[in-house]
Amino acid sequence: MNNAPQAPEMAPMIRTIAMPADTNPAGDIFGGWLMAQMDLAAGNAASRRARGRCATVAVEAMTFHLPVHVGDEVSLYARILSVGRTSLRIQVEAWRRERHSDLRERVTEAAFTFVALDEKGRPRAVPAEGS
Repeated sequence: MNNAPQAPEMAPMIRTIAMPADTNPAGDIFGGWLMAQMDLAAGNAASRRARGRCATVAVEAMTFHLPVHVGDEVSLYARILSVGRTSLRIQVEAWRRERHSDLRERVTEAAFTFVALDEKGRPRAVPAEGS
């Protein structure tokens, strides 16, 4: 029985290629680069749902499972976990695919919390879904 995680069946929020400029001295992709990509994916999901500007206020349980290498295709999947009055909590998973392979592996996951902001940068209510 295979207990490996299954890649999400939804479209990724972001898909990018890991490049040499994003590496550490060991040749692996910096965790900070990957976290930034995850924050962009979560921010995209948050601003879509909140219908406007949002800011990251917390990142929980960032777990790095496997390294990302130069040339890997990195797909970032975002799923809204909960919506409060002014905040949203979003789960993001990062998956890698080697350049010449179809094998996909989950490399990182974390939960991001965002607050919806008005035009003056103050918290505002997240609109009801569908409105």
